[in-house]
Amino acid sequence: MNKRTLWAIMIVMALALMGVAIIQFLWIKWSVSLDEKNFNTRVFLALNEVRDRLTEDNQSKDLVKEYYKQKKQNSLIGNDELNLTQNIISSKEKSWSRQRIEFEIRSNMMLFDPEGFLENIDNIKLDKYLKTAIQNQNINLDYEYGIFSNKNDAFLIVNGNYVPDFGDVAQSSVIETGKGLYNTEYKLSIFNGEEVDPGSIRIYFPDKNSWLWRSVMPVMSLSILFTGLILFCFIYTIMVIFRQKKISEMKTDFINNMTHEFKTPIATINLASDSIGNPTIINNQEKVKKFVGIIKEENRRMLSQVEKVLQMARLEKEEIKLKISKIDVNELIENAVENARLSVIPKSGDIALALDAKNPEIEADQTHLANIIRNLLDNAEKYTDGAPHIRVETRDSSDKVEIKIKDSGIGISKENQKHIFDKFYRVHTGNRHDVKGFGLGLSYVKSIVDILGGKISVNSELGKGSTFTITLPRKQNLKK
Repeated sequence: MNKRTLWAIMIVMALALMGVAIIQFLWIKWSVSLDEKNFNTRVFLALNEVRDRLTEDNQSKDLVKEYYKQKKQNSLIGNDELNLTQNIISSKEKSWSRQRIEFEIRSNMMLFDPEGFLENIDNIKLDKYLKTAIQNQNINLDYEYGIFSNKNDAFLIVNGNYVPDFGDVAQSSVIETGKGLYNTEYKLSIFNGEEVDPGSIRIYFPDKNSWLWRSVMPVMSLSILFTGLILFCFIYTIMVIFRQKKISEMKTDFINNMTHEFKTPIATINLASDSIGNPTIINNQEKVKKFVGIIKEENRRMLSQVEKVLQMARLEKEEIKLKISKIDVNELIENAVENARLSVIPKSGDIALALDAKNPEIEADQTHLANIIRNLLDNAEKYTDGAPHIRVETRDSSDKVEIKIKDSGIGISKENQKHIFDKFYRVHTGNRHDVKGFGLGLSYVKSIVDILGGKISVNSELGKGSTFTITLPRKQNLKK
């Protein structure tokens, strides 16, 4: 799969995921809106129930008479108004139903003095009616309520208490404690008629919005959770695809490198074998020995490369068994350096030693530890333009021994430093094609160091060489 196709698939998947997220958000918003409409309906049903009960209380004939009697004594209504009402009661009582009479009385009373009905509302009954109506509608939220007078532009009753005065002092305290009542959407005219509108009953729910969203919170939480899981899987899948693509490319490079690594010795062995079979050479013992030596050397070289691949396979399957013994790190490094000098000196290079570890004895596998040192020295020599200058240091570090191998090579970029210990990874060397290998050396080094309970790090800059630092414990507590 090429990069263009991969990026196209990623974009389509990202757009699909965004579409799903937007649809879920709109669905949740729609659900909240639907719940709000249902809530509003129940609130107004409750307010209608309260209004009806208040109206029934005010429609009592005895109460009407008593009300007008008091109004007459206080000279608040005229004789015509009182007589009109009394005449309705006396003249129509037989021919009209009680409900019709009460309706006529109420209509006349509202026309005469609707504010009187507003002021006669019993605050205790109002509180009781409202609690019952709210419970009947299964509304379990805290609320504030009040009776508002249009004439005075003020509240007569707030939260079950009469407001003692319509002046600035009383109303300012109400505004501070019940500001939501003034702007609430839940208000209903006290009287169900178009002729008069003395005031309204109002109710306010401070926690309505949080309650609405809380009702969809389980669904929204699950939606966010599953969307997050899908997003995580999407990102993880993309990372895996890129990683696998990179591994595939590295394996292809590995196969190409292995082919070239084996092609040269095989060709050399084939040429040496043909030469030995030549009648002019087969009788010449010196030339036969020379060609046999070439065959053995090239064969050894191939076996060495095969062994590296097999070692990495065993490491990956955790089948390597280390032979732990006490090792003098300084002595092991000296032996490895002596062999490395054979490749360095012909290039006019040198290897300096600063073995300052006073207690260089550690527990490790001698063969693998020697391979680690040789690999790092080999890289220091291979990845150097001109004469290689290498320095190997050891020093004590509490209960560990630290080994540093510095070179004057081409260096490693910051980006490459993240991957140099990956299997099959090889640092790009520009136009140079003389650096051979499978990209297994540093991966092998890292694996063995990890098994030994140590750490390895690199500090490098392009054009200024590299420093590999290995820290190994003196005592081993291997699980393998």
